[in-house]
Amino acid sequence: MGRPAAHRTTRLTGRAAVLAVVICAIALSLAYPVREYLAQRRQIDQLAAQRQTTLAQVKDLEAEKARLAEPAYIEQLARQELDMCFPGTQCYITEGESPISAVSPARSGQAAWYAKVWRSVQQADGSPAK
Repeated sequence: MGRPAAHRTTRLTGRAAVLAVVICAIALSLAYPVREYLAQRRQIDQLAAQRQTTLAQVKDLEAEKARLAEPAYIEQLARQELDMCFPGTQCYITEGESPISAVSPARSGQAAWYAKVWRSVQQADGSPAK
């Protein structure tokens, strides 16, 4: 009888174990920086979108500033919102149905802005509204 056949085992060799440990170490050492990189890219994208929104708001505000620099626009606002008119002129306020675009909030059944302010001052003071 001869020697029995050598039993083959599938054990890891020393080199394979070291290689596996090195690969795991590299993967673990790269995981945190990659995660941070992706988080920073997301933050950069969010900030870029916020910047675009802010630039649009600045553009709108600059256009509003340019409109408010025009005396004709200020006069129009004074007439529409404050029901003001020039001294010596007669202004009329008509009530009843009119086109929706021509109705200002003060004329559409809501109280004028100064009445609202006075009412809020009275309420804050604690005195009863008259």
